[in-house]
Amino acid sequence: MDEREHNSGPMPSEGQPPSDGEKADPAIPAEASAAPPSEPVAAKLAENEPVALDAAPPPAPTVLEEIERAPVSPRIRLDKKHPLAIRWMHWINFPVLFTMIWSGLLIYWNDSDNAYKHPHAVYRIGVGPFTLVRFFPPWFWKAMNAPYHVTQGLGYHFFFMWLFAINGILYVLFTVFSGEWRFVVPDRKSLKEAIQVTLKDLHLTKYLPAQTKYNGAQKIAYTSVILMGAGSLITGLAIYKPTQAHWVTTLLGGYEMARWEHFLLTMGFCGFFLIHVTQVVLAGWNNFRSMISGLEVKPVQEPSLEAERKSWG
Repeated sequence: MDEREHNSGPMPSEGQPPSDGEKADPAIPAEASAAPPSEPVAAKLAENEPVALDAAPPPAPTVLEEIERAPVSPRIRLDKKHPLAIRWMHWINFPVLFTMIWSGLLIYWNDSDNAYKHPHAVYRIGVGPFTLVRFFPPWFWKAMNAPYHVTQGLGYHFFFMWLFAINGILYVLFTVFSGEWRFVVPDRKSLKEAIQVTLKDLHLTKYLPAQTKYNGAQKIAYTSVILMGAGSLITGLAIYKPTQAHWVTTLLGGYEMARWEHFLLTMGFCGFFLIHVTQVVLAGWNNFRSMISGLEVKPVQEPSLEAERKSWG
């Protein structure tokens, strides 16, 4: 018998496992031998084409990755504090008011200089011939080069007077028609809040009342400045045109009294300017930036000014 016929035994049927006497090919994994590849995979293997295997499942995220993927709640937000019109009028008013005060002092030098016993030397505090304080001492006028610049002061004063008046009127009209007056005009709580804010600024207490755009002290101060601006225009008119506006001059107590009132209002503006700048510095960059960009960085839990504006209807 042929040796090939002697060695050839019955072939196992397809799909049947080898008998106990037969050994599986060690090069073929048990899984592969137990489950033959599907027809498409077998065809690819026969043609030596790459076969895409199932991707391994992604590893479980670590604790740090879980923390990084966790949602983050915002703690701050941008809130619209100052409209564009208010910012423009604020920054226009600053150099205009400064020029008005400077030129006004050049004019007032005539009445402060007592070298020739000027009959209108009224800018002093005293009784009868005794003078306690004069506004201002000689060194002050020399420092600002005021002597003999009266005509220059008159030219600047009367020109910038119109800019000051127009800017102030536009500001009042805008706050009225836009509803921003609700943030500025004091209410029944403003006086109490102003006292509390003052005590906090003096480090006599740590309590600070809640506020929206302005606190009680700011409302009183800003409203007072608006009234002071109107007062400066009225008293200035009484001084500039005492004959044509004689009824205004009379209501103010006469020409000399109108001059005093105009001067005291000017000193009030100077005092407000010093306090205002100091408070802005103490409040920090966020407050100053809001007058430039109009936006303020606020904690999320604080009330929104824009939402309050929308509630006005």
